[in-house]
Amino acid sequence: MAKITLINSIDVGTTKVCTTVAEADDNGGLRVVGVGITPSNGMHKGMVVNINEAKDSIRESVRKAEQACGYRIESAYVGVTGRHVTSANNHGVVSINRGDRMVRIDDLRRVVQSSQAIKVPNDRKLLHVIPRSFTVDGNATIKNPVGMHGYRLDVEAHVITAGISSVQNLAKCIRGVGIDVEELVLEPLASAEAVLTDEEKEVGTILADIGGGTTDIAVFREGSIWLSAVIPVAGYQMTRDIAIGIGLPFDVAEEMKKKYGSVMPLYDARMDSDAMVGNGHRASYQDLCDILRARVEELLKLTILELPRSDYKKIVPGGLVLTGGSSNLSGLDTFGRDLLKMPVRIGSPRNMDGISESLRDPSYATGVGLLLWGNKLRRSALRKPRPRFFGGGIRKLVTQLAALFAR
Repeated sequence: MAKITLINSIDVGTTKVCTTVAEADDNGGLRVVGVGITPSNGMHKGMVVNINEAKDSIRESVRKAEQACGYRIESAYVGVTGRHVTSANNHGVVSINRGDRMVRIDDLRRVVQSSQAIKVPNDRKLLHVIPRSFTVDGNATIKNPVGMHGYRLDVEAHVITAGISSVQNLAKCIRGVGIDVEELVLEPLASAEAVLTDEEKEVGTILADIGGGTTDIAVFREGSIWLSAVIPVAGYQMTRDIAIGIGLPFDVAEEMKKKYGSVMPLYDARMDSDAMVGNGHRASYQDLCDILRARVEELLKLTILELPRSDYKKIVPGGLVLTGGSSNLSGLDTFGRDLLKMPVRIGSPRNMDGISESLRDPSYATGVGLLLWGNKLRRSALRKPRPRFFGGGIRKLVTQLAALFAR
């Protein structure tokens, strides 16, 4: 009988906290057995603004997940986002000095470590160093050079840093409820595990995870991360625009957005009528849709502006995949296709055993993706145990490298 190991994730968002528990077996299978979802307090645009309130929200989410699955959560993979996150592509190079000139996994570790030799200010922390491609003696775009022979090994790596105070505050909240942080993972990287296909990552695709406080961007090309960014505009700003533009309390505007909002409204009798929300509040359906449409248009254009060139369709022929809670907005994919003249689809978590129907919603892409991220690392460790790295720039570096080549 296969041994069962628990993999847990905690997605601490601006609007909700989602704790997810999955059983992983030695054959690589993963099955969700518990979920705990609570409203999020003490967070703003992906950052902790009140530690006590954030801890209380996390504690309640964890309690619900433990109650659902009957397990005790001791550690978890945790998502990170916020405007404090920055990224850059960097180059590293090492020589192969052994007599046989064969590239080994230790050489990959050395060359990736050399790529992180960048000046990091004292107030920032290396979060990820992810190899994009390798070059052996000038032969470029090699995905896995292990076993090849050469004198020089180069790497192009994607280096992600985060504000040290921001990640420390988040980790403090998690540890404050008695849970160890297994790893901090940039949220769009996790979401990509849940909603993108290998083909989309290979051909060139942009992922936009539209949450409550931020929109997290990740561009994939040739099977690896190519660019990442965080835009401080998302669902919160949509609701705030409705509240100000129509003159409603924020919670009523949020309810209106979810119940009636559309960026491709049906031009029927409703366009000339008011939408009843409750407690006597009424608002023009057309005004509601016009406000949402303007904000979404701005957000989609900001997303494309993160790409370095104007001919964005050549960079990402696979198009745009939208996920996150705010991607549930009616008509969003159709509007995106019309505006950007490129393929646009809504991405939901997929290919997960035991997943409830509620988790097949784009809102839970990060939580499910964190489980998949952790399972990939675990499967690599099972094949060949590796040393564990914690802190600094590369956590579990050797295991992560092995996971990159485990297709």
